[in-house]
Amino acid sequence: MKAIKFISIGILLGIVLYKSEAASWYRIYEMFQFRSFHMYGMIGSALGTAIILVQIIKRKQLKDSNGMPIQFHDKDKSITRYLVGGTIFGLGWALTGACPGPLFTLMGAGYWTMGITLLFAVLGTWLYGLLRHKLPH
Repeated sequence: MKAIKFISIGILLGIVLYKSEAASWYRIYEMFQFRSFHMYGMIGSALGTAIILVQIIKRKQLKDSNGMPIQFHDKDKSITRYLVGGTIFGLGWALTGACPGPLFTLMGAGYWTMGITLLFAVLGTWLYGLLRHKLPH
């Protein structure tokens, strides 16, 4: 039953991403050229919503679907980590025209070539898992 809820939420998210043009290569291209506020407005509103929801979760001490308290852990601060990782992520996003979330949306919309991008995203994640202990964090 729990899987049906998560699949339904995923389908709803895919519809929202597609209808709002967040998965549109043209909108992403406009964003990287600083020609349109559309994507920045969506990212900013998502960030604002997340900040508010995290504060609600912390203050009301909400629990997850298994009844366990939701906990937030601080991450280690490192300029190298975020500079290198963000640059690689941004280059991949700019080159393919999609970040990981919209990849599934684009495939669901019939852009099957995004499967290649998804394959390399999974490969990159797997490679990071292998090399993580050797990388600067």
